Parts: sequence; C-alpha cells; structure tokens
Amino acid sequence: MGNSNKSRDFCPHCCSSPCCCHCPKGSRGPQGPPGARGLRGPQGVTGPRGLPGPPGIGIPGPPGAPGLQGEPGPAGAQGIQGPIGPQGPQGEIGPQGIQGEIGPAGPAGVAGPPGTPGPQGEPGPAGAQGIQGPIGPQGPQGEIGPQGIQGEIGPAGPAGPAGVAGPPGTPGPQGSQGEPGPAGAQGIQGPIGPQGPQGEIGPQGIQGEIGPAGPQGLPGGVLAFADFYALMPNDNAATVAPGTDVDFPQDGPNSGTGISRLTVDSFELADIGTYQVLFQVSVTEAGQLILTLNGADLAYTVVGRATGTSQIVGIALVATTTINSILTVRNPAGNATALTITPLAGGTRSVSAHLVITRLI
Repeated sequence: MGNSNKSRDFCPHCCSSPCCCHCPKGSRGPQGPPGARGLRGPQGVTGPRGLPGPPGIGIPGPPGAPGLQGEPGPAGAQGIQGPIGPQGPQGEIGPQGIQGEIGPAGPAGVAGPPGTPGPQGEPGPAGAQGIQGPIGPQGPQGEIGPQGIQGEIGPAGPAGPAGVAGPPGTPGPQGSQGEPGPAGAQGIQGPIGPQGPQGEIGPQGIQGEIGPAGPQGLPGGVLAFADFYALMPNDNAATVAPGTDVDFPQDGPNSGTGISRLTVDSFELADIGTYQVLFQVSVTEAGQLILTLNGADLAYTVVGRATGTSQIVGIALVATTTINSILTVRNPAGNATALTITPLAGGTRSVSAHLVITRLI
C-alpha cells in the first residue's frame, strides 16, 4: 500500500508519472540507498495472518528497536517453511519466566575421563570420637613363640619344717671305713622315733680321722604334748552350727602346762613354736572342719567329705608367733550344714573324737 509504486514502472519521458504510453521497458536501475527510518507509528490492530510471501531479495536492514509486546493473537495455520535467514544480533534477555515443571530425567551421559587430581588440601579438624563398635569375634589361636632363654637359678628357699620320723629300718652289715668327708651343715632335728630292734654287731672298722665339728642344730624330740577328747554320747549332744567349734571336754595324757585347756572347745598354746595338730571326728552329714588360731581361720587346714558317714580326719603343722595362742576345731562359717557328731557310730559303744597337739620346736 505505502510501497505500491515499487511494482509499477515510470515513463522515462514524463517525469515521475506512471507510464501511459507503450514505450519499450528499460533495464532496472541500481538499488538506491535506503532512506532514513521514519518514526515508528502506533501499534496497529493485529490483522489476520496472511499467507507467507516469497522471500525478499533485498539486503535486510538493521533491526529496529523492539516494540511493546502486543496481546498474542490466535494461532494461525502453519505456513510453509521459508529459507533460514542470516543470524540476527543477540537481543536483550527478557524477564525470567515462571518456573516450569521438572521434566523426566534424561539418560545418563557417558562418563568423561577422570580429571587431574588437585593438590592435597590441609587436613580438617579431628572429628568427635565415634561410638565404640561391638567387640569382634575371637581370632584364631596364634602359633607358640620360640623357647625363651633359660633364666638364672634363683636362691635356695628356706628349709621346710622337719617331717614326722618314720620307723627305723633293719640295720645293714657294717661297711668298711671310708675316707671322712667334709662335715655337712647340721640338719633340723626330727622327732625321736621308736627304738628299733638291736642289730648284730659288725666287725670293727678302721678308725677315721675326726672331722671338724658342725654347727649346733636345733633341739630335737617332742617338747610338749596333750590329748583332748569327747565321747558320744553324751558329749557334743547338740549339732555344731557353721562358725562354731567342736567340743573336746575330756582330758587325755599330757606332758605338763605348755599345752592346756581354756574351755570345752578352746586350747592354749603357751609358748611360741611349731605344733603338730591331729584331730578326728565322726559326723553324720557331708561337711568340713578347719583349725583356727586366735579366732582366725587357717585356710590350709580345711578337711571334709562329700558323702557317707565316715570320720573327718585332719593333720597340720601350726606355727605360733605370740605366747598363749588359742586353738580350736571349727565348722567353717559360710557352710550351710550344721554337723551332727555321730553317737554310737558302727556299734553299741560310745565313739571318741580326739584333738592331739604336739610341740615340735
């Protein structure tokens, strides 16, 4: 409409009037320079979408400033795809649109090659101590290590107490006199055994040289003894509860005042020394007996039995460290059973229980 003259020819003879005569048509002149762009008119009402025309041949002009966004018209029919024009300059970025819904995840891309490791960072602060994990199962037994080097022999321990003397053997024939050996250290004197039968006199041996005198030994023999006993019935008529002592209310043979009675169930050891203590008691129940010294249990003296109705018999060496020590025979505290001292065990006669104390040194 405004450019309708482009489709008409002008007469070369008549200025700019359209040609009204039938003159021969001349060749097309060169493209004139584009005129100055006029002011943009107001936005017209959007008309119906026309059919797309053929692509223009002229050089595209510079893009104009974008006008105000009009209300979108109804979508027209899809036109024939025209040839792609040259890329225009990048327009300004429009305002951010409303966030659309997230589409489905696309397939994972092929992993790229690993990048070059970065430099080692400074170590971070230590984290808080974690909760102790459960103890793992027991590992297999390790192999036995090699044998260690033999240690040096320790010093000899102190001599133990003298054992009870056995019966003497039959004297052998007199041997020939040997060379006198060096005198040994004097051993601890054991208790004197019973007199053995007289052996035959052997032939006279050659007189040996007199050896040096040995050190003075400890005195031998029994220094004191006493026997205390009970007869059932009627002694020990009540049961002996745990933590209480067995009665030996009657006196047997004794050597004097070194070992004496205090009560029916306690006995005084007047002198400091080592004493051999023997006791035997018939009891009905399974149970235990123990020696006490000055009220304290002597744990190494416990004797007992699990079944049956036989005697409980004990023997031990007791060393005192103070004068006038007190000895008893006790049903140990903590046991569950009170002991019945059995009367008439095995027959019709009263059965004895004995406590025999012998001072050795």
